[in-house]
Amino acid sequence: MKRRDVLKSLGSSVVAASSLAVGGQAFAAKPEFKWKMVTTWPKNFPVLGTNANYLAKTIEEMTAGRIRIKVFGANELVPAFEAFDAVSRGTAQMGHGAAYYWKGKNETTQFFSAIPFGMTAQEVNGWLYYGGGLALWEELYDQFNLVPMATGNTGVQMAGWFRKEINSVEDLNGLKMRIPGLGGEVLSRAGGTPVNMPGGEIFTSLQSGAIDATEWIGPYNDLAFGLYKAAKNYYYPGWHEPGSTLETFINKEAFNDLPKDLQAIVKHACKDANMDMVSEFSAKNNAALTTLVNKHQVNVKPLPDDVLKKLHTLSNEVVQEIVDRDVFSQKVYASYTEFQQQATKWSKVSEYAYMRARAL
Repeated sequence: MKRRDVLKSLGSSVVAASSLAVGGQAFAAKPEFKWKMVTTWPKNFPVLGTNANYLAKTIEEMTAGRIRIKVFGANELVPAFEAFDAVSRGTAQMGHGAAYYWKGKNETTQFFSAIPFGMTAQEVNGWLYYGGGLALWEELYDQFNLVPMATGNTGVQMAGWFRKEINSVEDLNGLKMRIPGLGGEVLSRAGGTPVNMPGGEIFTSLQSGAIDATEWIGPYNDLAFGLYKAAKNYYYPGWHEPGSTLETFINKEAFNDLPKDLQAIVKHACKDANMDMVSEFSAKNNAALTTLVNKHQVNVKPLPDDVLKKLHTLSNEVVQEIVDRDVFSQKVYASYTEFQQQATKWSKVSEYAYMRARAL
């Protein structure tokens, strides 16, 4: 009785680490862990928010309940952009978001989410898992007491929703647009005003005219947000986020407290969630785009070539400036660009060549 009372009073993430007597033999009870996950997404938001739920459920099932994770949407436990700090200091054991939200902590974080005109989902996963990218990511986050893992990818996004048409580079002047990360800095160089805000605030800001344009993700999520009600011009391609990686970041002490088998399960569950997200987007963007066009009369159109060329030039300038002022950024970007150059050579004779052939 005393032992049970002591265990109940601990109130820590480790629920039990005792021994059981069965048939005269003593067996060590496997420890159980109760974790909190804070996210940057609205509660249960399609794909992004539900990916966090999927990950928590997968970990619980794969560990037979030895790890149980309660998921908190943005603002339920902490505000969306405070998730990083909450996990770093141990208020929660796990977070779910996008690395470019933390550029105020270290500019290099953006390289692990999306680089304008950078790699696609397939290419960036190759870099992370087999090109040394994940090891560099872990090295960066270690200084914040965190362990990062890729947990999803949006694939190529849309360029965004615009209240007015974009026919030339001049149309970007004075444009107030919700666009985070490196893409926001590029827009600023083009004469626009980038605004960083959580997903839950986008629709009302666009509808009220507080912003002139917004990027979010792609047809499936954008349809769910009802962005077509606030703007009718929907541009592509998503030059700023060609394959955006979503992340799980785990408090280092909490992760190290896990037995090795549970650490392995968490890592593999994140890989599973990573593949699940890009697969879901690939499946659901198709029907959503049709709905936006046929039911809601959205104008889907490409950005002009001269606009894309200007944005590409400015993107290279922005990234190079970050690289020039930080040694670790140089290391990460050198690894990234080397892998991208190799991947591009292969994609020219594989995906790109096949897509052209399929269109004949």
